[in-house]
Amino acid sequence: MTPSTWGRDLTLGARFALTGGRSGLLRTLLTAAGVGFGVALLLLASSLPSMLFQREVREAARAADAAHEIEAPRPDTFLHYTQHSSYRGTALSGLLLKPEGPKAPAPPGTAGMPAEGEMLVSPALGRLLDSPDGALLKERLPYEVAGTIGEAGLIGPNELRYVAHAGFLTTDNYDGRAERYGWSVPEEPMNAFLLLLVVIAYVVLLLPVLVFIATAARFGGEQRDRRLAALRLVGADNGTTRRIAAGESLAGALLGLVVGAGLFLVSRQFAGAVEIWDVNAFPSDVVPHAALALLVLAVVPVASVVVTLFALRGVAIEPLGVVRAATPRRRRLWWRVLILAAGAALLAPTVGGIRMEDTAIDTVAIGGGTVLVLVGLTGLLPWLVEAVVKRLRGGPVSWQLAVRRLQLSSGTAARAVSGIVVAAAGAIALQMLFQAMERDFTSLTGHDTTRAQLQTSLDARDGDEARRTIDRLASVDGVTRVIGTTDAHVFRPGPLREGEDFAPITQLSVGDCASLREYAVLPSCADGDVFVALPPKGATDAPDATWIEQTARPGAEVALRDPDRRGTVPTWRIPADARKVEARRDPAGLHRYGLLATTGSLDVRQLDDPSAEVMVRFDPASPDAPELVRNAALAIDPTATVRGLSDTEQSSRFLSVRTGILVGSTLTMLLVAASLLVATLEQLRDRKRLLSSLVAFGTRRTTLSWSVLWQTAVPIGVGLALAVAGGIGLGSVLLAMTGQRVQDWWVFLPVVGVGAGLIAAVTLLSLPLLWRLMRADGLRTE
Repeated sequence: MTPSTWGRDLTLGARFALTGGRSGLLRTLLTAAGVGFGVALLLLASSLPSMLFQREVREAARAADAAHEIEAPRPDTFLHYTQHSSYRGTALSGLLLKPEGPKAPAPPGTAGMPAEGEMLVSPALGRLLDSPDGALLKERLPYEVAGTIGEAGLIGPNELRYVAHAGFLTTDNYDGRAERYGWSVPEEPMNAFLLLLVVIAYVVLLLPVLVFIATAARFGGEQRDRRLAALRLVGADNGTTRRIAAGESLAGALLGLVVGAGLFLVSRQFAGAVEIWDVNAFPSDVVPHAALALLVLAVVPVASVVVTLFALRGVAIEPLGVVRAATPRRRRLWWRVLILAAGAALLAPTVGGIRMEDTAIDTVAIGGGTVLVLVGLTGLLPWLVEAVVKRLRGGPVSWQLAVRRLQLSSGTAARAVSGIVVAAAGAIALQMLFQAMERDFTSLTGHDTTRAQLQTSLDARDGDEARRTIDRLASVDGVTRVIGTTDAHVFRPGPLREGEDFAPITQLSVGDCASLREYAVLPSCADGDVFVALPPKGATDAPDATWIEQTARPGAEVALRDPDRRGTVPTWRIPADARKVEARRDPAGLHRYGLLATTGSLDVRQLDDPSAEVMVRFDPASPDAPELVRNAALAIDPTATVRGLSDTEQSSRFLSVRTGILVGSTLTMLLVAASLLVATLEQLRDRKRLLSSLVAFGTRRTTLSWSVLWQTAVPIGVGLALAVAGGIGLGSVLLAMTGQRVQDWWVFLPVVGVGAGLIAAVTLLSLPLLWRLMRADGLRTE
């Protein structure tokens, strides 16, 4: 067989697909739609690494360069301070700048440095500030909006960010001095557990797309069969007929490539308008991986030809018709189990061989084994559906119609849900990995959110101002409790001793009894009492105990500021009856050692460089209380940091990987739903004459509607059962690779719920076409 013969026959088939009448063109469009959905998702999936990478690049490019220290101001330097906050659960970041000369560079994404007291805002922040929802946030930012930040200064179009000229910045409250923007950090290698997640995720997310493309390439039915029979009638042999049929599929696949590229380009333009799992991107960042894009362009057309020839291998195409009425050959089980066994054989050597500290894994064995297992499950599905439906008997008319149709042709229904099996089994395995690995990438912070939910530290000029700060935060609406102390340091008075570089120092915290009880176990407390907080047994953060003994002894005199500083040094004598107590962890999970003094024991006006240390608890019925506290804190100190307390924290790399997988999973499930709908609509169109005949004989429309539901539900039900078994098995093997245990055997329940939702959604969306196909004109023929 020469290439020219292949080319001639494939071209003739493509012409039939595009010019062979309304039915042929409709089938081609269905194939193109199915392939187009798959291609678009493949291109979007291959763009995800670029999207996440570009976010990191933008973050690094807009940060002030801190690679080297600049000690003295110059015409091209500036002071900078970065503020990280949130507003109603959404991250908010700000860059405060103070140019030290006329040549200070403008921040990325801006045309120039804003004037003092002005700020530039991201478009999303500008919209928020102009809306009623941004009223509280507008109170927090005491700057005049003078413009917007461009794309170069943002990590995403929905980011809330501002750049402000803050004249109050000094070398006492800044992050640093710089002369330019942009810096980079050495890339840390990803550990083996995360690599395993990434490899499995790519297999799980992309394989359903390939399955759907292969399914879409087989769209067709009775009308195509009649056309193939007509070709045999005019003299074409079997080989030529099959090549022409492959040409029809090839036309649909090539058109699908165009549709997919168009869908990708259109969806790319809406990347900034859609936010999935807190991730969105600029259209310029959505760039597919070049190698994968070329692979798609090459594989999809070839796969359409191969799949069509494979589908026609057992079909007898004769001049008087295509023989499909004969008893179908029973599906064999052995080769399907063999694929599963091959996948298990590839995965078996890796069991127990992956450790957290590793930076590489056997990608070929793990990826190839997972692909074979999922493909094996897909191959097992038609056999399992056939075995189940042939044993179904009785029931209402709608059930009998559905069962009889599945008994006659279960392969088409099984292929339609094969993508669900792959996606569901992979999702279950991935979720099992997530649940087990989450513990490795999640650490306890030591915070106690039952005692406080926010923490802030505010500098003050003197002790009175610090006390007023605490009282002001305590008066904020929605605050039910405040843990507040005025903190400073005390020193051992007198000259330095031999071998000392500086005077021993101890922390002093002044507050009411309720606040001091949060830092130490107090036997009793009354105003005027003083305590010496000592480390508890086994404390790992304890300072040098000799410093506390030298400065915080009951009856000892201490200096209230550094004795090395010039001027009069005020002193204070610790009461002789000061009691030694054991420190306890505060709500932020830290120990506070040294002197704890009640407000009546010391004149706080004598303290040097004090700060107000405040932790607050909210009324759950006041959702805006955190925002009001942040507003109050920043009104007192524009460089204040208000930190939310949480019981746990997770690795940023783990969160990044999880976010990427969740975005991909969402897109994959959308494709699975679309693929099942397209396949159902294609099957209904091919059964147009049969549906019209049933209605003509008196079958009710509701009966046929329920029949469509059962035809969808039975294969999906069998497929989900197979996916649950296969997913749990695959997940257990993947966990065994890392030495993990299954955390929840009921992890498959959400996947089953999604499957039930797909059944309902596909049935409802297919009803309009079903009712239109039930009209009597469906019996018309030529």
